[in-house]
Amino acid sequence: MRRCENSWVDAPVFTQGYRKFVSVCRTVRAFRRLRILQLGPRPDGFWSVICNESELLERFGVQTFPVSLVDLIDRVKDLLRTKPHSFQMAVQRIIGQMDVSGCDEADVEKLAALYVAIRSLCEEHGCTAAAIQCWNALQSESGLGIMPCMVNGLLIEDGIPVTCETDLHGAVTAILLQEAADRCSPIFFSDLTVRHPTNDNAELLWHCGNFSPSLADPTEEKSLGRHFIFPSHKCGTGEWKIRGGEVTVCRFDGDHGDYRLFIGEGHSAEGPRTRGTYFWLEVDNWPKWERALVEGPYIHHCAAVHAKVADVLEETCKYIPGLHSERM
Repeated sequence: MRRCENSWVDAPVFTQGYRKFVSVCRTVRAFRRLRILQLGPRPDGFWSVICNESELLERFGVQTFPVSLVDLIDRVKDLLRTKPHSFQMAVQRIIGQMDVSGCDEADVEKLAALYVAIRSLCEEHGCTAAAIQCWNALQSESGLGIMPCMVNGLLIEDGIPVTCETDLHGAVTAILLQEAADRCSPIFFSDLTVRHPTNDNAELLWHCGNFSPSLADPTEEKSLGRHFIFPSHKCGTGEWKIRGGEVTVCRFDGDHGDYRLFIGEGHSAEGPRTRGTYFWLEVDNWPKWERALVEGPYIHHCAAVHAKVADVLEETCKYIPGLHSERM
């Protein structure tokens, strides 16, 4: 049956349209209800994640709830002291999903307590996403002496996106993508890093180790690692390539009141092995993507998901006044 505006209710085009309509409604609702748990200020070097919190609230109704890292650390230490059932379950979840032999038992317990602490704070304050100052306060000995990267991935598996470097716009991005994909797979929050050495249309999506364990390639041995960039080499990073397939990539950002949602689709590509968590992305025209990302209001962070939902995100922007889509 040819595609048309009016159709029989048992026609495939009706089913497709209905499903898209439901996805758009769900995504717009999640955006309008978005409340972000802000765990600490941005790291001092990350000017790129500066955003206008007041404008997010006034224009879009997006709220932030700030919690200091001191309060977060105190809650973690209390969990380590009392070791409730939720903490014990978190420990079992970590050691059941990955090889933890490269880290001390005490560090694994700290990571479990951090997971429970962030999740409980989100629940108490009605937050559906979080943004955390992931370095370098938490890795210091006066903090917790760990990296929170892998914990972010666990929370993302739970449907609570946590973004790095206190990236509030990243949290908005993650929620939009998660809901557009109907939580069919955990999103992964990444850096846009380097071009593929032999494929000019491929780029490395990478982060220190925050992609969810459930996303790991089935052939991968998942391990809990130590950060390989910071001199302290603290425990808390995931070490695995994630599975291949088709993905949607997006980024919400704004500059001088011009808010846009970058949207594109691509698929996995074979590429060199690296540390942390990573995915080689291939698209039809990477130079075009690169120009749009550099010339637009966007920064180096993006979110991706194993699903093709660019059309849902593009339609969603029609129902969020002041947000314009930019689809590749």
